[in-house]
Amino acid sequence: METINKTFLDRTVSLTTREVIFLLAFVFCLTPLITPPVALLMGLVIAQFVGHPYLHLNHKATHLLLQISVVGLGFGMNVTSALHAGSQGFLFTVASIVGTLFFGFLFGKLLKIDRKTSYLISAGTAICGGSAIAAISPVIKAEEKQISVALGTIFILNSLALFIFPAVGHLLNLTQTQFGLWSAIAIHDTSSVVGAASKYGAEALQVATTVKLARALWIIPLSLLSSVDKKKVKIPLFIGFFIIAMVLNSYVPFVQKYGHYVVDVSRAGLTLTLFLIGCGLNAKVLKAVGIRPFVQGVFLWIIIAGAALWSIISLV
Repeated sequence: METINKTFLDRTVSLTTREVIFLLAFVFCLTPLITPPVALLMGLVIAQFVGHPYLHLNHKATHLLLQISVVGLGFGMNVTSALHAGSQGFLFTVASIVGTLFFGFLFGKLLKIDRKTSYLISAGTAICGGSAIAAISPVIKAEEKQISVALGTIFILNSLALFIFPAVGHLLNLTQTQFGLWSAIAIHDTSSVVGAASKYGAEALQVATTVKLARALWIIPLSLLSSVDKKKVKIPLFIGFFIIAMVLNSYVPFVQKYGHYVVDVSRAGLTLTLFLIGCGLNAKVLKAVGIRPFVQGVFLWIIIAGAALWSIISLV
């Protein structure tokens, strides 16, 4: 009896310790001291060595927090500038989506990857990472393991992008506009796009966010093409709220005066989102990905990032 009580007590103390570490890091991410890349790294460390005490809530929390944060960033943007950025990125977006889906199909066949898994990885790379996978998976009736492998592949590469892209941008002396376009096209998830662009500069952030959200709208036609059952298509409503926030900031003086406070809170929310994403990448998720889907994801990423970078440097 004494042994059982001691075991129960040890487990309780261990769980409490894990929760305390997680909550302290959670709060710390809301301070200006923590940048998005550092938040992601903290999350990865906790995932590997401490464990996420609320892992069952992580996916819903990151999904909701990301959408709220993106809408909040709209209060720091101007409609005219956004339209200009969107028009610049339109041709790059169309070409990159078509090219990524084509090469994704070829790599999937070459590497003998399950068809649905390969398609989800290609769609996530082509449009907007986890959001595209979440929207398309019910349309093609993907199984849980197929979804997990695709999400794991995308999230791992997203994590790397947050560190690699700003370094490459500075190395090549990319302008704010060039980097914003490049990150919006070549980084999968909106969270990592905004995180990398915010680290590079304010103008890069505006360009990247606008182009990426315009790119995310391609979830709708791709979902329609993936199934004849149009009722299953989910329209990303948060993009509409982002546009409303941007319009209010452009034309309503009161919003212009106080909008920067909302933007500051939203950036903290984005940093927290990246921390939670890192916390979700535990050893089980990494192991489940497997080598062949990961190789497909890397190949697609190199092609899209390289082609986009060359095009942007040549044309912008």
